[in-house]
Amino acid sequence: MELTVLGNTVRHAIDHVEVFRAPKNISSVTFTNDELCSMCPVTEQPDLSDVVIEYVPGEWCVESKSLKLYLWGFRDRAVFAEALAAEIAAEFMTTAKPQRVTVTLTQRPRGGIEVRAVSELTA
Repeated sequence: MELTVLGNTVRHAIDHVEVFRAPKNISSVTFTNDELCSMCPVTEQPDLSDVVIEYVPGEWCVESKSLKLYLWGFRDRAVFAEALAAEIAAEFMTTAKPQRVTVTLTQRPRGGIEVRAVSELTA
């Protein structure tokens, strides 16, 4: 696997995460982001979410800059919180092929309702 964004100036979203060979003795990796932005598919207003991505690496680890650029891609996408959590988990499974991944997405309240969606996938 070749890293194409790390060390380069990239000012646009990308449609995938990039990976590097996992070091030995890494039992889990957790990414957190408190500024994930997407759009409501009904009103097209911005939805702000916190996301926690926990995974047990297999052969590969996800490179964090590529994750940031991948998450940027949701800024202009109309997607429900549940579908967004599932899509992020699927990207991890497809590209990094971890033993397990759990994506917990908490959408900030709108109309007084907070949405928490969890997607868990296992190899």
